[in-house]
Amino acid sequence: MSVLLLAGSPSSPSRSTALLDAVADRLARRGVATDALAVRDLPAAALLAADTSHHSVQLAVDRIAKAQAIVVATPVYKAAYSGLLKVFLDLLPQTALRGKAVLPLATGGSPHHMLALDYALRPVLNALGARHILPGVYASDAQVTLTPEGAYQLQVDLFDRLAEAVDTLAAEGLKLGPRPAAFEPVHFSQVRCSV
Repeated sequence: MSVLLLAGSPSSPSRSTALLDAVADRLARRGVATDALAVRDLPAAALLAADTSHHSVQLAVDRIAKAQAIVVATPVYKAAYSGLLKVFLDLLPQTALRGKAVLPLATGGSPHHMLALDYALRPVLNALGARHILPGVYASDAQVTLTPEGAYQLQVDLFDRLAEAVDTLAAEGLKLGPRPAAFEPVHFSQVRCSV
């Protein structure tokens, strides 16, 4: 079982890729293998010319086909997902996401762009045949801050929303069942308290 992390940002590092990193970490803790595909690493000429015969594009399409689930992350520009991601999604076969669960993630300058997940990205994922598109996670730039060391840091509430989304992906998309408890349950009769 594998999950493909699809980065649709034209820049690196990026806030949307930071979301993917957090998802990868959470999935690794559940024992789920991930594979990362950054669209910006594909040859621009092949993408813009819709050259599906290009070796790199074929490999990327094969990686999509082999994944059990897809997590796609994109920045939001002008109320839509990135043009780079659009060019790549346009190259995919009409049934590229058939039978797959998809978790969409997005980042944007303000909370006003959060509907881009539902009104721009979700219809395209649906048109590509996704079996189950999970509720997406949107983060404003203020929720993903750059540290002085050059790394991105997620606010606690965003981290919690991502954790919940990953647990939903694991349960509904990967059929892993509930996350094991960190501690074994303790019966009340075994609780000892000292003051």
